[in-house]
Amino acid sequence: MANKGPGLTYASSGVDIDAGNRMVELIKPLVRATARPGADAEIGGFGGLFDLKRAGFKDPVLVAATDGVGTKLVVAIETNRHDTIGIDLVAMSVNDLVVQGAEPLFFLDYFACGTLSPEAGVAIVAGVARACKESGCALIGGETAEMPGLYKSGDYDLGGFAVGAVERDDILPRKDVAAGDVVLGLASSGLHSNGYSLARKIVERSGLKWDAPSPFAKPISLGEAMLTPTRLYVKSCLAAIRETKAVKALAHITGGGFTENIPRALPKNLGVAIDLAKVPVPPIFQWLAATGGVVESEMLRTFNCGIGMIAIVPADKADAVASVFTREGETVAQIGEVIAADGERVRYRGKLDLGA
Repeated sequence: MANKGPGLTYASSGVDIDAGNRMVELIKPLVRATARPGADAEIGGFGGLFDLKRAGFKDPVLVAATDGVGTKLVVAIETNRHDTIGIDLVAMSVNDLVVQGAEPLFFLDYFACGTLSPEAGVAIVAGVARACKESGCALIGGETAEMPGLYKSGDYDLGGFAVGAVERDDILPRKDVAAGDVVLGLASSGLHSNGYSLARKIVERSGLKWDAPSPFAKPISLGEAMLTPTRLYVKSCLAAIRETKAVKALAHITGGGFTENIPRALPKNLGVAIDLAKVPVPPIFQWLAATGGVVESEMLRTFNCGIGMIAIVPADKADAVASVFTREGETVAQIGEVIAADGERVRYRGKLDLGA
């Protein structure tokens, strides 16, 4: 016989609709701040609208990308620091768009949690909005899903979805990439959003807590240092592409490092020779390698090791392209060249500076 106790509600099952509505109202000003030609960045409808004609394209090809931030989320959750993880979410997708030569147009986010904390949600979306504004794309929608039973209270997951456009004749990589072209590396801000399962294991081995002083980035805490957000390369890359007309290809260095990501931007008969001694290795990677006993080959296949974006340019234009990147705030290093390759696509010489 049916239980005649008090009637159940959605709230009694763990889903607080009022909290969700409160969060939506709190983030509306953040979203509006990302408005751009083609989108008014208003949320609340069933879908986000974008007017491609108003964005000024003539013969556009749309480019789409989606990504998350992996187990970097664990660090954010365990440190209760949620203000930069949204930047990572946007960066991982818009950096993928720009390597095709595309200008990011709009972004949507997916936020799933066990118990919705509007304050944490607003902090996350504030980071998303900040990165969208910096990248020139509108935040036109998203989804917040409270799912008790699937996620523990305090846990959450993020997904990001970006769409950009590029004129048909400007799609990267270009078909004239050739042996002798120069490989420029743009410095990363740290781990970005890859390799955190290994990085967290190393932190565990070190015995340090997240609130301990960082051994490689004093005076901030270890947790704060590990949450340094992924660098946004959109504005600098678009400036170099448009002003110099000399960028032939770009490669976003994410999981898999140089070895797996650079060949994605090259014809099958070409590879690159990378001089590891010219890669500026930040202290975080030196600490991870030393503390975890991680060998160079494993570092190279797991982390960006200090280079977050690769640009392939003609040798006689390398200085001009590097000058634009530098003006736009990038730290640039010439780390190799394009070579003919019928087997190994990425060849290394020299050694990474992983410290003593």
